[in-house]
Parts: sequence; structure tokens; C-alpha cells
Amino acid sequence: MVSLVAAGDNVVDCYPQTDVMFPGGNTVNVAVNAARLGASASYIGVVGTDPAGDLVRSALEAEGVDLSRLRVVDGPNAAATVLVVDGNREFIGGDVGVSRFRLDPQDLEAVASADVVHTGECSMLEDDLVALKGAAQLLSFDFSERDMAYVENYAPLADIAILSRPDIGVQQAIQLAGAVAELGPRTVAVTMGPRGAVVHRDGDAVVGPAGDGPIVDTLGAGDAFIARLLVGLAAGEAVTDLVGAATAYATATCATQGAFGYAAPLDHPAVAPSTP
Repeated sequence: MVSLVAAGDNVVDCYPQTDVMFPGGNTVNVAVNAARLGASASYIGVVGTDPAGDLVRSALEAEGVDLSRLRVVDGPNAAATVLVVDGNREFIGGDVGVSRFRLDPQDLEAVASADVVHTGECSMLEDDLVALKGAAQLLSFDFSERDMAYVENYAPLADIAILSRPDIGVQQAIQLAGAVAELGPRTVAVTMGPRGAVVHRDGDAVVGPAGDGPIVDTLGAGDAFIARLLVGLAAGEAVTDLVGAATAYATATCATQGAFGYAAPLDHPAVAPSTP
């Protein structure tokens, strides 16, 4: 069985249009989807003591994600406000709450025992990446839509780099993946929203079209893609088959609202939009 550790961010995604909130966050979504795919999944992070924190913790427990390295800190959980426009999610504000933390030696021991470890640009763990790289057998990092200066700074520490570029085409994605691979990662994935994804590995690029299915809410689709990719890579699946399987899995998660379910009543006013 593949073992995966996800370290970093969690959040409640608040939907003011429907007055509900869902558990989420990049590393939480990856951990949950990895567990659903049959992996042994663990989450390292911090939740608050408010109803939002309770929701994240209870959802992870329900999904069978190991929480032995979870911290519970007095204060508000991280939260984000989400609008859904024509099926696409738009973040309009957020608050990190108590979610910022540093990895400790026990965390790194847990990391060392896993087949693959995932974190990302939302996790605020950049200062721990060198230690993560040293402990992990395979380190995955989600760069999302960060600019190339950020990618160039941290990609050399990643074995697997994932970027989101929903506005570019296939050829641009292939070129971008190749450029990032030159920075050090053996595997680079570039997701393109409705155009699917490109995965560059060992000098070859494989293109996977987006899957078919109803699009209700795209929140968490990229994280679902990451989970399927990581579990497949750790299990030794052929990339030529894996890319299409990962895009299809990601599309299937768009059929329902929220990243992976567990809707709860919005317990507080929606987070105010960020100030420019």
C-alpha cells in the first residue's frame, strides 16, 4: 500500500451564496483523495478550536486520514470565501487563522516513513523545505499559479512539481514543464483547467485531456489530480496511463460542491474580501 503524508494548509471554504462551509485546503484535499484512492494517508497541520476547526478534524477522521501529528490550537481555523460563477470557483478573501506552524523532529520522522510527501505554496512551510527534502523519499510541491521567480526558488527542492496554468494551451504547457524540469524535479505536471494536463517525466511529455462529466464546482479538482498522480507515481504506474486517469479523477470531483463534501452551516459571516 502506498503511504502519503500531506503537510501544511487546511481551510474551511465558505460559500456565502448558499450559507454553507466545506473542509478543504490543498494538503487536506490531497490527503483525503489519497485515502479514497486506497493509500495510507496522514495529515500534518494545525486546526483551530472553533466550529470550522472541528469540521476539518471530523471530516479527516471520517475519511480515515491519520491525525497523529495534528495540532489543535486555541483560536480561529483558517477560512476562505468562495463564489461559484458558472461552475468555476473564485476566491475573494481569506484568513490564515492559527494554521501557520513549523515542522518538528517528530513530523520529520513521520515524513521519512512515507513513500511520498506533499506540501505546497499555501502551506507557509518554505522555511522547512530543506528539512523536508532531506527527510522525504519523494517530495511533491504544488506551486499553483505562483510566478516563475517563486518556482525557480523552490523547484530545485522538489522531486515532483505541480503548476496550475488554466489560461495556456498544450504547447505552452509542454514548454513550461520542460523548463521547470531543468530546475531539478524529475516529474513536472502543468494543469490547464478544461484543457487537461501535461506531465513531463524523464524528458518525455504526456498530455491528458480533461475528463467528461458535469461541472458543478471546480474547487479541489487540481488537488484531486495531484492525489491521483502521486499515488500512481508511488505505485509505479506508467505515466502514459496515469495522466489520463488523473485528469478523469479530477473531473469527477467537480460533480458536487466543495472539495470533498461534508457541508456544514456557515457558522460565521463570510470572510471579508482581501484588501488590494
